[in-house]
Amino acid sequence: MTEKSGADILIETLTDLGVEVVFGYPGGAVLPIYDALFQQDKIKHILVRHEQAATHAAEGYARATGKPGVVLVTSGPGATNAVTGITDALMDSIPMVVITGQVATQLIGTDAFQEADTIGITRHCTKHNYLVKAPGRIAPVTREAFHIATTGRPGPVLIDIPKNVQVATAPAADPATPVTRATYRPMTQPDPDGIEAVIDMLAAAERPIFYTGGGIINSGPQASQQLRELAALTGAPVTSTLMGLGAFPASDPQWVGMLGMHGTYEANMAMNKADLIVAIGSRFDDRVTGRLDAFAPNAKKVHIDIDRSSVNKNVRVDLAIIGDAGAAMGAMLDRWKSQGHAKADLSEWWNRIDGWRAVRSLDFDDAKDGVIMPQRAIRALWEATRDRQPIITTEVGQHQMWAAQHFGFDDPNKWLTSGGLGTMGYGLPAAIGAQLGHPDALVIDIAGEASIQMNIQELGTATQYRLPVKLFILNNEYMGMVRQWQELTYSSRYSESYSDALPDFVRLAEAYGWKGIRIEGMQELQPGIDEMLAYDGPVLVDCRVAKLANCFPMIPSGAAHTEMLLGGAEVSGEMDDEAKALV
Repeated sequence: MTEKSGADILIETLTDLGVEVVFGYPGGAVLPIYDALFQQDKIKHILVRHEQAATHAAEGYARATGKPGVVLVTSGPGATNAVTGITDALMDSIPMVVITGQVATQLIGTDAFQEADTIGITRHCTKHNYLVKAPGRIAPVTREAFHIATTGRPGPVLIDIPKNVQVATAPAADPATPVTRATYRPMTQPDPDGIEAVIDMLAAAERPIFYTGGGIINSGPQASQQLRELAALTGAPVTSTLMGLGAFPASDPQWVGMLGMHGTYEANMAMNKADLIVAIGSRFDDRVTGRLDAFAPNAKKVHIDIDRSSVNKNVRVDLAIIGDAGAAMGAMLDRWKSQGHAKADLSEWWNRIDGWRAVRSLDFDDAKDGVIMPQRAIRALWEATRDRQPIITTEVGQHQMWAAQHFGFDDPNKWLTSGGLGTMGYGLPAAIGAQLGHPDALVIDIAGEASIQMNIQELGTATQYRLPVKLFILNNEYMGMVRQWQELTYSSRYSESYSDALPDFVRLAEAYGWKGIRIEGMQELQPGIDEMLAYDGPVLVDCRVAKLANCFPMIPSGAAHTEMLLGGAEVSGEMDDEAKALV
């Protein structure tokens, strides 16, 4: 058989696996791989400006396309810079394969130049990782890595390849060799008895609710359609986590909004008062449950998830069904229909929900002096773009929550955000990845002036590859969410949350080859958005908004769903009676 270098074997294997885009940054320990990349034309390499941005761009690409994102970085600082994005992908179940260079095998453990224990460092933030010590192992390990990253609960897998292994030769691998690993057998098909039980529970429930999450989106487009059909057949309300937005249409009357810390009043109250919660592809995390001893006290709980370790981890449930969300909902639909169930009379339940909706928890007052309220900016952006089905990414903070609350998503894979890890600097590289996955789509990163500076150097990446990404900054000159917590729980002692030396974002954008637009008042909001959308290249919008606006509704940390703040209340430590009176 023909002998090939480990680097060539890697590139050929990636090509066989259908990889079209790799996000990376070269360095000494991966130069053989970069040389192999240079001599082929099937895989496009995107040169980012920082390795963390490579991982977030790969996440954005994966989240927008459903394909695994691929990252290539060097040893030492290249690998350690990627750790934040790897952890982010693990928390949010994003399929990603990260290839890192390593010093030559004989140098491992000698504190060689740019050596780091990449396997040890990433052991707890990857789904699996490998140190490849022979070139003949590169192809089977790579195939196995992609299999693990994309099946079961998706996640990041890392392959660490020493430089001498990249140079050494081995016989070319047979691409037809099946991928097998005896210890990895994710359960995708649900137990029929569990499906029968949940259908019986749904048919008997008087106050049911579907609590949905990102697992539905990860299952594929068919799962979102199955959720819509299941909701229509049962008549039950639907709520979602931050990561699940778009799996169910925000325009549907059965949608009660996002739940959790900054969710709607009606979603949180419905969860609290339900007699049956059917959780699908969600994990009962702390931002959703609030105070555990007060979470849905009278509800029977069903948890449908592909990850067995997520079940009964935070909340004890009455029925657990292990399996893919789409497969489970497909089986539920079949069972509901075969048993001839009719839609239950849930009018009393919906009357209560309509009463909670009447609170209008997402309403806000416009400023009287022409200052733009951030919520108004988000709604104006949504109105201007909704017909174009934009892909929205965000950084992390108040702007992220306002976007989740006020930008309606009717389809999956249109909302890309950092949920579990809450990573500032995610949005711009994620938008770049999404734009590469969908070159003709309108991709907008909704950012804050603090978060955007975490990876603002990626403006250069968008320029280099002529990507028409739009960047919409809600500029309030504060780390807004930090400032909000300081106001509510630390008596407005704004310790280090004010940005005292901001750049001129418009001039900075122009320096990177972008178009820069500044919006400073309500009279400029709509014209500024229109100008942004009319330009066919990358645009940065510096939208100056009210500096001290807070993101409500809000469940303070450690509080129950019934202890929401609907706006303006001050809190210090435990909830006081005045705050409780708001709900």
